[in-house]
Amino acid sequence: MVERVYLAKPRGFCAGVVMAIQTVERAAEENPGDLVVYHQIVHNETVVRRLERERGVRFVEDLGEIETTEERPGTIVFSAHGVAPEVRRQAARLGLAQIDATCPLVTKVHSEARRYAAMGYTILLIGDSADHQEVKGTLGEAPEHTILVAVHTQVGKDPRLADPRTVEVPDPEKVLVLTQTTLSVDDTDATIAILKKRFPKLVTPARSDLCYATKNRQDAVRRLAPKVDLFLVLSSRHSSNGMRLFELAGKLTRAVRIDTPEDLEEAWFERVRNVGITSAASTPEDLVTGTLAWIRERWPEVEVIEEGEWEQIRFRKPRPKRPEEVLAELG
Repeated sequence: MVERVYLAKPRGFCAGVVMAIQTVERAAEENPGDLVVYHQIVHNETVVRRLERERGVRFVEDLGEIETTEERPGTIVFSAHGVAPEVRRQAARLGLAQIDATCPLVTKVHSEARRYAAMGYTILLIGDSADHQEVKGTLGEAPEHTILVAVHTQVGKDPRLADPRTVEVPDPEKVLVLTQTTLSVDDTDATIAILKKRFPKLVTPARSDLCYATKNRQDAVRRLAPKVDLFLVLSSRHSSNGMRLFELAGKLTRAVRIDTPEDLEEAWFERVRNVGITSAASTPEDLVTGTLAWIRERWPEVEVIEEGEWEQIRFRKPRPKRPEEVLAELG
């Protein structure tokens, strides 16, 4: 019998996700039936399906899928994960107006890549997959200067990512480490420690590249895990920060990942008294509410405890840019 539910706080949408989704919603109102988004705006299937159904948004993975005319070139929104400069350049050449909904914390990593590449540094970019949109975008800033490196616990899962224990660089005196923003805090710290031991003059950014929302949600799971028998993690499988939450919860207690409340199974709750619930930074809060309603329907007397603090960060929404403006920026 479930007696208590602990709701992690913070959970769900971070400032970057809120900014990105609101950007698409506003752009869809201004471009009815004519808005294209490059890649999923955030990695959550429910969010994407709702934008397609309710706002008429079209998501593409290839700019070649977009048909434009001189009379109606259209508008494209770039996802929160960021894109390589070449993608922006191609979109401008197609005549598309652009709205860049990249999370500012990812933009910061892009800026560091450009700055250090210009100084002749080799960039070791830690990520969880060469196919992740954020990794592809950052790599695109300075591909000739960048080597992709696996998190030390994930070596071998993607052969395109080097082992931090054996990766070689042209000049060990000029090496910078950058990271995908949504990785495990513990695993990333350990990977950087391995690289520092190999390259004593390794430069790390003044501020961690790991996003505050990723760290805060992992910290909340750590606080609650000792109190629960089962941790429910609401996250799409494609969400890097959500999967890292799930992995962390699974190391600390029994954990199950679900996309929506419809995935819940009563058998999971046998001999379970205390349940924890958290959600990825791209998971809508109504999916958490629906999960709690499912539990309350079966155990009406359940006590709900919410612990932690909400984040107060807000990001400014981006403005549209004309194709010629984008090309002038890129040079």
